[in-house]
Amino acid sequence: MNARVREGDPWCLPAGWPPPVAAARRVSERLVAQLQGEIEAAGGWIGFDRYMESVLYAPGLGYYSAGARKFGAAGDFVTAPEISPLFVDCLAETAAWVLRRQGGGILEIGAGSGVLAAGLRRRLGELGLGCDYAILETSASLRQVQAETLAGTEAGLAGVTWLDRPPAAFRGLVLANEVLDALPVVCFRVERGQVREYGVGRQGAGFGWRPAPGAGRCPDWLEAGDLPEGYASEYRPMLGPWLATVTGGLEAGGALLLDYGYGRGEYYHPQRDGGTLMCHYRHRAHPDPFLLPGLQDLTAHVDFTAVAEAASAAGLAVAGYTTQLHYLMDSGIDRHLQRRAGAVGGADYLRLAQAAKTLMLPGEMGERFKAIWLARDDGTLPPGFRGKNFLHLL
Repeated sequence: MNARVREGDPWCLPAGWPPPVAAARRVSERLVAQLQGEIEAAGGWIGFDRYMESVLYAPGLGYYSAGARKFGAAGDFVTAPEISPLFVDCLAETAAWVLRRQGGGILEIGAGSGVLAAGLRRRLGELGLGCDYAILETSASLRQVQAETLAGTEAGLAGVTWLDRPPAAFRGLVLANEVLDALPVVCFRVERGQVREYGVGRQGAGFGWRPAPGAGRCPDWLEAGDLPEGYASEYRPMLGPWLATVTGGLEAGGALLLDYGYGRGEYYHPQRDGGTLMCHYRHRAHPDPFLLPGLQDLTAHVDFTAVAEAASAAGLAVAGYTTQLHYLMDSGIDRHLQRRAGAVGGADYLRLAQAAKTLMLPGEMGERFKAIWLARDDGTLPPGFRGKNFLHLL
């Protein structure tokens, strides 16, 4: 809940930032008008989770549904599969272990650019483990991007299906890489010893923060007395229903979720004031969620304790939790680097090695990103979680 560049002007960019093209600006204006009408109809206030859901997912207008380029150097951010195929090689170790034990296939939630799906299918094919690959994707524009990515691979689109909802029954691996961070959040602030929800109201041509009328919403586990006056953060009330839905049909196997975040004790530490809400536009990270509605990504870190609680409620065993650094090490990233080194020249090897550092160094992605393994079997750990398991931090 930080200060704006110019209060109430959703299209006033900081100096030097590239402006959106005219067509994108018109889409954003339509979304703003739609949200302002919703706010007026609701009496002048909506929850921030509703605002976040709209600016990210509103049909034809939201960030993930309006067709703009999002991933890679030409987009707004880069995810681990785009950084290096070594990341995909390591995930394939977990996937191969599941498929050999349980059979079945892979269900990827929110497949982004399709690079992870393409790489996984390629590597599993090399291991003789071709399988059905289902993608749960609500964005029509992203489905098209994913299909184009997969069509350009040797396996093409054979065995790939896109789903509007999770299958009623399946075996194998549920995979979600950098999906949880985009689930909408409720924002709150500690005021006079009480936790008060903050949502969104109209302000000028755009939007601004407004306290909730009445008591608002607050998670049962949050005690204002444990936090300093003015402390602000967020939580995800829809995490439990979301996880129960995407894993509800999983009969055998497990779910591998990777994202940036912390256990609850670290997430809501009194010194972590201001929360973790962050926005991404053209590789620029900033804290203003009311800038460029529909044209920037909104994310918040993941409370992995909440993930574990939701998993237990859904009947899953919370079996493994580790950092990306330790997940990649235990999945043999050094072995995959050497394997790939034999097929590339010196300059390409150096690029692979540098990308591996980005994925693993504590100051880069190695410690900020975590992996959690949720099992629908005996809880035996797959590759990635056998080296360092930090379940005690949840």
